[in-house]
Amino acid sequence: MSSKLPQKESGIFKKIVRCYECKQYKNGLKFAKQILSNHKFSEHGETLAMKGLILNCMGRKEEAYEHVRRGLKNDIKSHVCWHVYGLVQRSDKKYEEATKCYRNALKWDKENVQILKDLSLLQIQMRDLEGFRDTRYQLLKSRPAQRGSWIGYALSYHLLEDYEMALKVMAEYRKTQTISTQQPDYEFSEMILYEVQLMQEAGRTENALCHLNEFYMQICDLLALNEARAEIFFEKGMLRESEKLYRILVRRNSNCYHYFNRLEQCLGLETSEEKLKLYEELRAEHPYSKVARVLPLMVATDDVFTSYLESYLQSELHKGVPSLFIAIKGLYKDPQKVRCLESVLNGYRDSLRSCQCFSPSGGRAGEPPSTYLWTLFLLSQHHNQLGCHSLALELINEAIDHTPTDVLLYMHKAKIYKCAGDFQEASVWMEETRSMDTADRFVNCKCVKYQLRVNDVDMAITNAGMFTREGLPPLQTMDMMQCMWFQTELGMAYHRLGRLGEALQKFHEVDKHFSDMIEDQFDFHNYCMRKMTLRAYISVLKLEDTVRSHRFYFIAAKNAIEIYLHLHANPAAAKASLNGPIEGEDEMSAAERKKIQRKQRKAQLKAQAKAQEDKKENRPHGGGKQEEEKKVEEKESKFNAKDLLAVSQPHSTSDTRTHTFTYKCTSHTHTRVCHRQRSLWMRP
Repeated sequence: MSSKLPQKESGIFKKIVRCYECKQYKNGLKFAKQILSNHKFSEHGETLAMKGLILNCMGRKEEAYEHVRRGLKNDIKSHVCWHVYGLVQRSDKKYEEATKCYRNALKWDKENVQILKDLSLLQIQMRDLEGFRDTRYQLLKSRPAQRGSWIGYALSYHLLEDYEMALKVMAEYRKTQTISTQQPDYEFSEMILYEVQLMQEAGRTENALCHLNEFYMQICDLLALNEARAEIFFEKGMLRESEKLYRILVRRNSNCYHYFNRLEQCLGLETSEEKLKLYEELRAEHPYSKVARVLPLMVATDDVFTSYLESYLQSELHKGVPSLFIAIKGLYKDPQKVRCLESVLNGYRDSLRSCQCFSPSGGRAGEPPSTYLWTLFLLSQHHNQLGCHSLALELINEAIDHTPTDVLLYMHKAKIYKCAGDFQEASVWMEETRSMDTADRFVNCKCVKYQLRVNDVDMAITNAGMFTREGLPPLQTMDMMQCMWFQTELGMAYHRLGRLGEALQKFHEVDKHFSDMIEDQFDFHNYCMRKMTLRAYISVLKLEDTVRSHRFYFIAAKNAIEIYLHLHANPAAAKASLNGPIEGEDEMSAAERKKIQRKQRKAQLKAQAKAQEDKKENRPHGGGKQEEEKKVEEKESKFNAKDLLAVSQPHSTSDTRTHTFTYKCTSHTHTRVCHRQRSLWMRP
């Protein structure tokens, strides 16, 4: 059927498109009905396609696909129908199918800017970088006056690591811009800094420096400007200029280790005496800098180290800093410094106990009682780090007797038991800690974690529910918040308890979170190019490419692989996990057990057949029975080891366990099955 509509119907069709763009879906359906109710245009392809698109936005997927396919069938040469079909496919994350639809749409309208934009977004999402470059070139030819066309084209070459071409495109675009002399423009500033990043990645540091000097007054982000200039000066060997800039950066942030290390390198400091002199100078300039006080402990030795250590410890213990142990944890790489630390702390403990000062021979007198408490706390942490758990326990008990109301002491006592391997006792003490301060979310999370480690699942879920949204089950809220530490710990607890179905559910929820993170970047492709946040955008793309190397994903994948291998090696366990335990199974004969299992299997097949029949007849599912049948179907599909089990190596090739599991997978199962299942975990 021809896609041409008379003037009246053509005006109504434009209203349908406008309603879709404004999300006025009900009005859009009314206008579509006006056209389709006319017997002359009842099979008008583009109107049917637009109606399907609106139905898709309203969540009526089956009707949407039916209308779009009908529209495409009636007008297969319409770019609108193909474009709409691509949009519907994209909403279901079928990116490859959507790409094919967009390409078909471009066959009938090669210069359609909207289709080209949608195609380019899919290509960058799927990392089809060469296709992305070609599409952005088409957009640049169609709309050379638009900024997004130039920026997208330059980005395509950047991602392909063709820095020279990317810089040429950016230079051509910059010629079309007028530089504001009154006040800096943020978007122009970001463009200049992006060009500098391109030059640095291309190894053209001289050009990058000239570029920064040329547009110095137009750059708004002074921190990025100074960091870029300092790094360029350092790479070029202009150490004096680099030193000046890093001193400026230290004044801005005196707790950045990188700035301090670069200052050392700029000054060419090699001996500990030279470094200590620099730290003293910086400490005098920045008295509140933690880094300037901690770094001397890392480089000083012998008596000089003892002097710095005593000065630092006395100040922090007097203030009562709970995180003191974290600050000095780097000292444990040197056994000599560890012995010195232990000697100093033992002396402080004895002296504070006897005369309430750090040293009987001198020093500040009349230390508050809290100083003795924090000394015991730090000494207990020290012995726990060294593996002397009994001594650490004695010290923390003494600290608790001294101040029985401090929550941190009880938390550390639970940690000592955990490090000693007594998880049950650790859980008891962490529950005691939680009961002392029920409003502390951090303590509550620690308590939940310890309880899951001892497989106390019900209590852990109850405690976790204290800080979740009211009216919703805790597990649902945790899933909505993508609380992966909880889901991995809960999954491992289920695994240890033998509840393999529930364990797999939690591990697949973690996998879904990572899939959602990758999908969520789709909305930022167009936004970042439009808002000129190009440096941050490139960083996000690089992060998304490696997001599945995160430890939470590795833990979930590792445990899922172990479960699937166990189910593959033990088919009886897989059936038991699917069908559930049989009452009185131990007293049954093998024939009786098989008979009951056959009945269960028949009931499941019957439930599946009924669900399929209801689906064909479009009957709504209602009541608990249908929900149970649906759960049975989902449960069965999860345990079909040959079709849906996700057994593969995650994105952690440097970890030897990855290759161990790959070997186990290929040795226990057929190679073809493993390769098929690997794709489920190794999505790009």
